[in-house]
Amino acid sequence: MTTTASPEAKLIADLDARRPTALARAISIVENQRPGFDTILGALHSKIGRARRIGITGPPGAGKSTVTTHLAAQYREAGLTVGIIAVDPTSPFTGGALLGDRIRMESVALDPGVYIRSLATRGSLGGLSSATRAVADVLDAFGFDRILMETVGVGQSELEIARAADTTVVILVPESGDSIQTLKAGLMEIADIFVVNKADRPGADRVRTDIELMLGLRAGEALRNVPAHHGVDFKKIMNPARIAREAAAGAQTESWTPPVLRAVAAKGEGIGELITALDRHLRYLEGSGELRRRRRQRLREQVIDVTEHRIRQRLWRDAETNAFLDSKLTAMESGAATPFTVADELLSRSVDLLTRTRS
Repeated sequence: MTTTASPEAKLIADLDARRPTALARAISIVENQRPGFDTILGALHSKIGRARRIGITGPPGAGKSTVTTHLAAQYREAGLTVGIIAVDPTSPFTGGALLGDRIRMESVALDPGVYIRSLATRGSLGGLSSATRAVADVLDAFGFDRILMETVGVGQSELEIARAADTTVVILVPESGDSIQTLKAGLMEIADIFVVNKADRPGADRVRTDIELMLGLRAGEALRNVPAHHGVDFKKIMNPARIAREAAAGAQTESWTPPVLRAVAAKGEGIGELITALDRHLRYLEGSGELRRRRRQRLREQVIDVTEHRIRQRLWRDAETNAFLDSKLTAMESGAATPFTVADELLSRSVDLLTRTRS
């Protein structure tokens, strides 16, 4: 008696055989969380961890796609395969990604060693699709050497990109307002490498100095209370930008100061220096143990995300749970009950529902 393999098993076998059509199908299933997506991700889990994940973010118009394209091209010249996840705004009409990344990245789009996938934010506050990490896992398991994740824009909520990447590159330009943007604490915290793109324009040096000043002040704060006889060079402390520039240029083993690079991506200038900085950061991550810490944190957050998703599904797809909540609305209206007491009661009565092996 012959048995027919499940669609998920056949798809996983096709992924093992590195069939591009299987990759596209798997990403669609995972992105949209169609039935069987967790089975696919579970089967691929033991194969992830080899790819280097690089997040690229910055304000609109900073040249993120241009930098991404040149990075992909240089990695291909080095014999590495590249997966690109471009997170774009959501179309209000179709719900899909609004911008055409294959058009903007046409110079590498037809390269068989490059795979480009556009994802829609779908309201994700950080400009990073909630499916991005899972899609990166699929690309990683498929065998890509580098995964470049380009995001919509930059802001306080863009901290999300740092959770998905091993290294985060923040791209700024010398246009009005960028100097103020660099002062945001969130932006300073997520960047492992800064790139001042369009550095042939007026104001580029000022933006670079502003960033280095903030980095230097952050580093100099640790030296504020050190007595002079300990050998501290107070001339350097009085010049925070110099502190940051020298720290970024030196050997970094126990801590990392983000370098601030110049680039003119439209001309391909500065991309080699960026790749060198990315390689230096990887060596720091591996040598300091930070790479393992970041990836362990990513696994932890994935479990939390999956758990919360399953709890929501089980609760709000259950007819009895919804009927119970509806029955409490009158009591909450009158003040006899509060949303908090109702929530506690709802969780207490839903123990069996929430602890089932499968929903």
